[in-house]
Amino acid sequence: MIRKVTLSNRTTILTEEIPHVRSAAIGVWVDVGSRYESEEASGISHFIEHMLFKGTATRSAKEIAEAFDQIGGQLNAFTTKEYTCYYARVLDEHLDLAVDIISDMLFASRFLPEDVERERNVIVEEIKMYEDTPDELVHDVLAQTLWRQHALGRPVIGRAEVVKNLSREDILAYYDQHYRQGKMVIAAAGNIRHEPLVERLDAVFGKARGQVPPRVLTSPEPFSGSTCREKDTEQVHLCIGAQGLRLDDDDIYALQVINAILGGGLSSRLFQRVREELGLVYNIFSYHSSYRDTGLFGIYAGLSAENVGTVLDIVFAELNDIRSGGVTKEELARSKEQLKGSFLLSLESVTARMNRLGKSELYLGRVHTAEEIVEKLAKVELAQIVAVSERLFRPEKLSLASIGPWRADESTWQAALARLA
Repeated sequence: MIRKVTLSNRTTILTEEIPHVRSAAIGVWVDVGSRYESEEASGISHFIEHMLFKGTATRSAKEIAEAFDQIGGQLNAFTTKEYTCYYARVLDEHLDLAVDIISDMLFASRFLPEDVERERNVIVEEIKMYEDTPDELVHDVLAQTLWRQHALGRPVIGRAEVVKNLSREDILAYYDQHYRQGKMVIAAAGNIRHEPLVERLDAVFGKARGQVPPRVLTSPEPFSGSTCREKDTEQVHLCIGAQGLRLDDDDIYALQVINAILGGGLSSRLFQRVREELGLVYNIFSYHSSYRDTGLFGIYAGLSAENVGTVLDIVFAELNDIRSGGVTKEELARSKEQLKGSFLLSLESVTARMNRLGKSELYLGRVHTAEEIVEKLAKVELAQIVAVSERLFRPEKLSLASIGPWRADESTWQAALARLA
């Protein structure tokens, strides 16, 4: 059973007791990510995530790491465009220690000048590594092409020239604004007991100042264009994308089904046609990312330059077929069952359950039951598939990004788009 409590300072706690397991996962979800940064502070949310592992008033960075190694637990964090999460997975008997260390990191990190400078260099090296990973980088290039100057189009990790110039004072001011008085959601799942955990969390998180006023979002305006970065790589890393749907859109489940049919698995159209039948790629897939007020639907392929035209033809042909109602009853049923199975199997992981609680509360203010989600998937029909596809996959709404030994100028891209009826 999922239970929810809101502390006096509006920090929200969600728990899901699963008594038959021996583990527990807990995560603190902070309502801050790269979307809320100015261009001059791009990457500062990710920088702070790094800094919270560098030591507190009572623990060094090494002692934090050793504490989890000694109990066989896991401690980690990640920053996204709209939130940052600090989480741990431990045996149930060590949950108090996890709460103690995570709260210590969040509220008592030192931000020593020498640690800031050392971690600045680490992040710059991380950015360089990212730049050398074109199959990951190309997705950010697609977002930049689609949303141009909007913050959602900027990479979470930031840019090296900006990170190099962020001062300790900049970092502390941003931290004070978003951590000490920002919105936090705490989610826990596993072999836990709700009341004792809430009491423990209230003692440490209830002291934080109340949340800031609700955010005022400026939604991005999508553009249709192309960005090709020529690079001496063996493959062309290609992405085609369009603005997608926000997480609470009524059509989100239909879009998940479309994604499963098009490129969301080994039996999907693109994987079977482009890789299995024609052997033109090693990897091809589609995906969808949702944000508070929008989303991004993308298609990725890694391929040789001479095969780009053929693969674009196939991608557009499949999009046309889905838009025109070419999805069979068998495909629809198989994709819905695939999504249902994947979702229900994920619930066997306490970490996945914790993630579901935290993200759902941040975005929706509630957690849909497993039964509700399965029911919504079951209700997706062909007419809805056609309507959503027609809404998203239009020539004037698509953008292209590539990295590698291939370049399409704007006229080439527009000619390719003409294949999409």
